[in-house]
Amino acid sequence: MSKSTGFTEADVPDQAGKCFIVTGANTGVGYEVTRVLAQRGARVLLACRDEAKAQEAMARIRLRTSSANLDFLSIDFADLDSIRTAAERVAREPRLDVLVNNAGVMAPPLMRTKQGFELQWGVNHLGCFALTSLLLPKLGDTQGSRVVTTSSVAHKGAQFDWNDLNAQNSYDRMKRYAASKLANALFFFELDRRLRAAGSSITAVGCHPGIASTSLARNMGWLQIFNPIAGVLLNSADKGAWPALQAATGVVKSGAYLGPTGLRGIRGVSGESSRSADAQDAALAQRLWDVSVAMTGIDPGLSPAS
Repeated sequence: MSKSTGFTEADVPDQAGKCFIVTGANTGVGYEVTRVLAQRGARVLLACRDEAKAQEAMARIRLRTSSANLDFLSIDFADLDSIRTAAERVAREPRLDVLVNNAGVMAPPLMRTKQGFELQWGVNHLGCFALTSLLLPKLGDTQGSRVVTTSSVAHKGAQFDWNDLNAQNSYDRMKRYAASKLANALFFFELDRRLRAAGSSITAVGCHPGIASTSLARNMGWLQIFNPIAGVLLNSADKGAWPALQAATGVVKSGAYLGPTGLRGIRGVSGESSRSADAQDAALAQRLWDVSVAMTGIDPGLSPAS
């Protein structure tokens, strides 16, 4: 990769002997990340809620890469008990090199997780926080392991309603989505700071897919109007996977934030991306961390960075 060309799937090196978890791996960006990793020889656990869809995705990948080393990891990010069970299953793997936090929901009607959290907050942030926290010991057993967390261009301008994180009083689906993506950005930012303070060999990296034309926006019916020009303006799912692939396999420093470098960060090859000042606010990040521990009952056990 050169600075002038950026990172694409062609730059993903051989991954033989490594094990990855990709959440939300049966469709969209998650599927494309899984496809490329499998082609490069990695073992990939497809962390999905729907086993039939995961098996169908694995079958599609095996049509292209017959030797693909794939397995299904049952997980429902709307249920903390399911996340704990999945983490226990991963503990039996010989090794874990990279966790790619990709799963998410976007702008659904007001819904709640099994534990009663607003769905976008619960799935996009708390589920990601919980799974990562539970897998840190396993990741720590492998030198040079990584945690990749997917944010979004939507994080810019987002705000938390600290007095109504659970949407008991009001619900704006896009504002709640944006807040969950700011939470993702702050999570990997704070995770990196705490891992560095602890002297850990785990790398925490963030990424975003630009604006990718995927099923994530299934609840945004108005987007269908723009289908004729979507292919021109938006990233395809395979190109939207490039930042996650760079974060998971490229030469990156812990704490980096990667995304498309073309058309104001909407599409194109992957490279360093910009994030809001709030996404790098240490006080905000620590407050979110503490709130996340309290809401999930799961403490990663990392001390705050001084």
